[in-house]
Amino acid sequence: MALPRLLPALFSPAAWPSQCLICRAWPARSLCPDCTARFTRPVPRCSGCALPVPAGVPRCGACLVDPPPIDACLAAVDYAWPWTHCIARLKFHQDVGLAAALAALLAAAPGVPQALAHADWLLPMPLAPERLAERGYNPALLLARQLPHASCRTDLLLRMRHTPPQRGLSRAARRRNVRGAFAVEAVNAQALQGRHVALLDDVMTTGASLHEAARALRRAGARRITAIALARTDAPR
Repeated sequence: MALPRLLPALFSPAAWPSQCLICRAWPARSLCPDCTARFTRPVPRCSGCALPVPAGVPRCGACLVDPPPIDACLAAVDYAWPWTHCIARLKFHQDVGLAAALAALLAAAPGVPQALAHADWLLPMPLAPERLAERGYNPALLLARQLPHASCRTDLLLRMRHTPPQRGLSRAARRRNVRGAFAVEAVNAQALQGRHVALLDDVMTTGASLHEAARALRRAGARRITAIALARTDAPR
């Protein structure tokens, strides 16, 4: 192989030796196949909020009583060890190389390939400019760019204002915190008319942010909205 052709392969991160973040196997991928299989066993999830439900139950009681403003909700894993550790490295410790491995895990989750295939647009949840400047990147966007969908867009859904972190807030307080925080870019709103949108976030807790974003997309004319999260926390109190 000629040297110019060989260099990109040699300097690709995929070609570098690595250690599994979970079992510490060496050499291995960042998330080795054995650990991925062990910690991603599918569980039945509510189609409205992605919380675990008994087998054969399509929707939890809370979503039946108070239907969310989304048509479907999917999650790859529970927000528990080892995924809390891996997601924290991506979000807070600049380990952006993990995005590919975590996106592969998400792309293999039940229902996600079909949702991505049918969606017209894949929209990562936007960060406020202040949060983006602080972190330097948007984890949801990093994941979106690694997913098998050609129509990832960042110009449709806007974050209108900075909001305090949701961590530690009650369910009601989370809803108040993000009220009016999202809008659709007016000059591009026509692109949402009658469209199926996949709305992507890294972690879903109460769903307050995803729901508020979905309401903005629905007002702009989106026909169907599927929320997709890499990880879902336990039922909020």
